Amino acid sequence: MQDGSGATAQLAEWVHGMQTATVDVAVAHQVRRLVLDCLGAAVAGSTTEVAGAVRDLVAGMYPGDHATVIGGGRASAAGAALANGTAAHALDIDDGYTPGSVHPSAPAVPAVLAAAQHTGATAETVLRAVAAAVEVTCRVARCAHPATREAGFHNTALAGVLGAAAGVSVVLGLDRAEVASALGVAGSHSGGLFEFLGSGAEVKRLHAGKAARDGLLSAHFARLGVTGPATVLEGTNGYFRAFAGGAWRPADLLDGLGEQWALRDTYVKVHACCRHLHGPIDALLDLRAEHDLGGVTAVRVETYSVAAAHAHTNFESHLDAQMSLPYAVAVTLLDGQAGLAQFDAAHRASPAVAELAGLVEVVAEADLDARYPAERPARVTVHRAGRPPLCREVGQPRGEPSRPLDDDELTAKFRLLADPVLGPDRAARTAAAVWAFDDVADVLSELSDEQEGKSR
Repeated sequence: MQDGSGATAQLAEWVHGMQTATVDVAVAHQVRRLVLDCLGAAVAGSTTEVAGAVRDLVAGMYPGDHATVIGGGRASAAGAALANGTAAHALDIDDGYTPGSVHPSAPAVPAVLAAAQHTGATAETVLRAVAAAVEVTCRVARCAHPATREAGFHNTALAGVLGAAAGVSVVLGLDRAEVASALGVAGSHSGGLFEFLGSGAEVKRLHAGKAARDGLLSAHFARLGVTGPATVLEGTNGYFRAFAGGAWRPADLLDGLGEQWALRDTYVKVHACCRHLHGPIDALLDLRAEHDLGGVTAVRVETYSVAAAHAHTNFESHLDAQMSLPYAVAVTLLDGQAGLAQFDAAHRASPAVAELAGLVEVVAEADLDARYPAERPARVTVHRAGRPPLCREVGQPRGEPSRPLDDDELTAKFRLLADPVLGPDRAARTAAAVWAFDDVADVLSELSDEQEGKSR
């Protein structure tokens, strides 16, 4: 039984070992899936206003030729990590890890790829580094969840910077003490408040980008001799005390490192909104496939408390719509899907959407609370005029390990996101390069605006 003492040192030891570890075939394949899904989210996300604003900032403040900026040109490694991490999280279509309520790849993959381009790292090193980055993010997040969320923090920014630092440490080949310092420095970059919920604040999108950038810089600081506390996680004034009030489970951080991979239990998003909304969406889609849902008079959504907190009916902004259960229910009833188009300005301004959203009641139920975070359960009851109510319960949304997308479905998701931005040919070449993963340059070669000009 782990007591938490020496937690940072044990984690740093494992990260250091990843520089030479043999990654088994299943883990390596999962890393390819994570990279493909993250790049698809980033390509689509690069078209958003917030991603464009970050690219503009990067062009002026992070000039350089170290790494590719998706949807832009090139920049310093830190600038590329910031821009691409923000883009990957800009549409809320990126992957996640339910036990930690965290989006691990949006910070991890951009940080590692930027560092790899800067240093000329091999594809094999990148596979190891992404595995380390995502694994650290998932474990740090899960061992203190839900305490960190209840304290008002967003785990993607909180744990993501530690994962990014771990991954870049592998790319840079840091020694054990330097890895510990990279984690120690990254701990002082951890942050990210959940106050964006219900306010429409786009700062949420920056959380992944800042974590990617700051994790990358933390590893570089350590390489240059800047030291961080060797007890940054478990210390009296460390991460778990500061962000979780000391409520963490050492076994969830350390047990089975390198053997029981958390990264294999990440989920893929099918719907373009907050994961807490996916269970009710799936339940409605099941009902819609089997029944006529016309004449709806009321919809009752029973779920766990964290999801029930998303009951707001203010959805003027894109983010507020993506975080609103009533909105998600309304567009799913109307359109039979909750993709990128369903969260656009036209849908948000639709009187029909507003009317249906006003019929939705969201309730937290104790029996469903008891199943979270092992599951994300939802029970949806649809009341129709003159007809009996219909009810459907979903334990896990589609895309979870128990309800996975296969490789063809994942590639189809990537193409759905990337084709409108890159064009079918460039998107197809990018997907093929990720599945092959022979050369980092091939993976990223089609993603910049500079390449777009050459391809025409």
